[in-house]
Amino acid sequence: MQAVPSRAATRPYKVIRKVRESEVVTSFYLAPADGLPLAAFSPGQFLTFQIPDPVRGGVIRRNYSLSGSPDWAGHYRISVKREAAPPTPTGCPPGLFSAHLHDAIDIGSEVLARGPEGRFVLEHGHDRPVLLLAGGVGLTPLAAMAHALARSGGRKTYFIHACENGRVQALGEELRALAASTDNLHLHVLYRSPLATDELGRDHDSVGLITPALLQSLLPLDDYDVYLCGPGPFMQSVFAQLIRLGVREERIRYEFFGPATLLRAVGAPEAAIAPPVAVASPAPSGETPMVTFQRKGTAVAWDPGCATLLDFAEAQGLEPDFSCRAGICATCLCDLVAGEVDYVTEPLEEPEAGKVLICCSRPRGDVTIGL
Repeated sequence: MQAVPSRAATRPYKVIRKVRESEVVTSFYLAPADGLPLAAFSPGQFLTFQIPDPVRGGVIRRNYSLSGSPDWAGHYRISVKREAAPPTPTGCPPGLFSAHLHDAIDIGSEVLARGPEGRFVLEHGHDRPVLLLAGGVGLTPLAAMAHALARSGGRKTYFIHACENGRVQALGEELRALAASTDNLHLHVLYRSPLATDELGRDHDSVGLITPALLQSLLPLDDYDVYLCGPGPFMQSVFAQLIRLGVREERIRYEFFGPATLLRAVGAPEAAIAPPVAVASPAPSGETPMVTFQRKGTAVAWDPGCATLLDFAEAQGLEPDFSCRAGICATCLCDLVAGEVDYVTEPLEEPEAGKVLICCSRPRGDVTIGL
């Protein structure tokens, strides 16, 4: 029996199927190209992909959640939203990686990824009902959870998916078929701005936003395990509503899709968007900060085209640990041996003195970090 490669190892996968799920989301079905078995994954985990960086050299890495069933034999699935990129990319624009997957990767192409990994996973060991709350393409890790919960059949599960309309909704038919196949999975889809072609009762079940009234109308009174994933404003709004409805915070598990938002601003209005965090001011002309990587023993002039110290470290050929790239999970926490940083995205929890989250920070001046 062949051994499963380490999850930390980067390995090749061949695209065996490519499916356009909506105008903006495409699914890629991936089989191992090295002839070795797939690693099992827990619903909610992701793969970390890498492609060459066309701007600075080196590689760019991005995480994509596994959106398929853990029971599927011989392949994984990711479902990727195409993000808009600036017309003239500099650094690592948000849409560069997703555009590469949509445009350059087809059936037969090979991609490099490591994993599965991630701590946002479906927990077992009890029979509490489950509430899955997704905004937009944040449904991808929750779709994997829905497959697992439908298969087990033991826990009542309520899946609420909020998105713009049928033009952008992904996996709608699949999830409806899954809900119809079992008594324990209940699906509710709401569109914020349905199109004339979107049919109520067929494509979506209500119109508008998730509100406390909607949640109360759909959910029997119970002690739920909640899994929450979506864009920042969606996350903040729904988290605040759940707290106000009396859901215990330790019952709410979440994964960010996009920039981090302070979830614990529970007094925020339902449509609240966290205020932008100021980006660090560049060093004065001629005073480019030097970044010293202590363990590697090198000092390199900071590249202002890099969004964060994590991006910069990767551009130098280092492979720091990371997960969320949004200041949430603390996987990238490093020693800040010398110097100061500014956080371009406010972390969920401020690191203690002498530590730095490199996924969301930039050097204020010369810095030395424990890499």
